Amino acid sequence: MKLESQGILISLIPFNERDAVARVFTRDYGVLVGMLRGALGVKKNRPLVGQFGNVVWGARLDSQLGIFHWESEKNYAANLMNNADLLIMMNSAFSLLDVLLPEREEYQILYNKTLLLLNELFEKKSVAYLNWEITLLRELGYALDLSHCSGCGVTENLNYLSPRTARAVCDKCAAPYIDKLYTLPVNLNITLRFLENICMQQGGKMPIMRTMIKNI
Repeated sequence: MKLESQGILISLIPFNERDAVARVFTRDYGVLVGMLRGALGVKKNRPLVGQFGNVVWGARLDSQLGIFHWESEKNYAANLMNNADLLIMMNSAFSLLDVLLPEREEYQILYNKTLLLLNELFEKKSVAYLNWEITLLRELGYALDLSHCSGCGVTENLNYLSPRTARAVCDKCAAPYIDKLYTLPVNLNITLRFLENICMQQGGKMPIMRTMIKNI
């Protein structure tokens, strides 16, 4: 079996002194997992988290781990090395993709948004990370609806968000439940709470990198 695509190298976990288990978020197949031979033993053209490139995944059987052939075209991480906050945002995005996305399931919109995020982080647009998390939530089935009140349908005075439905709530409808609602506008504290719930539902833990991000 052979799969070919373009993608972003989002994880490298040492397997032995030379090889690593890699995760690549691809355009056509979502997250692919496989062995990257020699990834830790080479000095020239070494695979690094944050690289974008061409990837070939191959295995004799579909159920096998498989082997990667990786050709890097661009290293997005290199542009962020001088800004610790932006680098943490990149690594947080990668760790969330790693933890929350099933293997070999296409997420074309999220893939395009991730590439956009990497470009916008380079331009110091840290708010792009918040927009990326909102897209991630939508792709996981938690679309935030801020267009009208979930209780009465009005489009004004929408200052609250329901943690259960992810829909906006107007001041009047929110009054009896103020202590149970999130206060708008949406920020990273709010998206974090939704992500924590998803991780808990999937039996996983919130990635450490995500907890290191300062609110914007």
